[in-house]
Amino acid sequence: MTHVIALTGSIGMGKSTTAQMFADEGCAVWDADAAVHRLYEPGGAAVAPVSRLFPEAIISDAVSRDRLRKIISADPDALKKIEDIVHPLVAADRVAFLKATATDIAVLDIPLLFETGGEGIADTVVCVFVSDEEQEKRVLARGKMTREQFLAIREKQMPAAEKCARSDFVVTTDTIEHARQQVQNIVRQIREASADA
Repeated sequence: MTHVIALTGSIGMGKSTTAQMFADEGCAVWDADAAVHRLYEPGGAAVAPVSRLFPEAIISDAVSRDRLRKIISADPDALKKIEDIVHPLVAADRVAFLKATATDIAVLDIPLLFETGGEGIADTVVCVFVSDEEQEKRVLARGKMTREQFLAIREKQMPAAEKCARSDFVVTTDTIEHARQQVQNIVRQIREASADA
């Protein structure tokens, strides 16, 4: 029986790095953002339904995320319409991944787990965490958004402290070594509990 971990955390907290650490421990990892990218690629399941609603969002038979962002900023109702298309497709992708997984632990990397009410899909919830100051420093160092854009995104997400309080485990990503130790401890606890069951 595969033990399902939902891995969550806000922007810039180190979730992708932590997901890779779980993979290094022999866990299968599914990434919600990567699933959306697959759905938006040419031939992806989201291309046709998005093109029916927003034909201007399609470039070279694929959904353009840049164009979607512009549509969403111009039309307050657009985000809900896009989510109504994409969320069920992402859920189907996740189900297919879990059915095909043969490892003892599967990790679902879901940034907006609590915001979308998805925590019920997992046996264990792990939240990555770092201080607000470090989070801001990391995101701005990527050079992909302004401080205002970052603060607007953070404002829309559930506060990190609340995510941590609702999780079974918290991985503090202040250093790579510390984060790896915590991941190894979580994996060991889950494997020991499974062996005792």
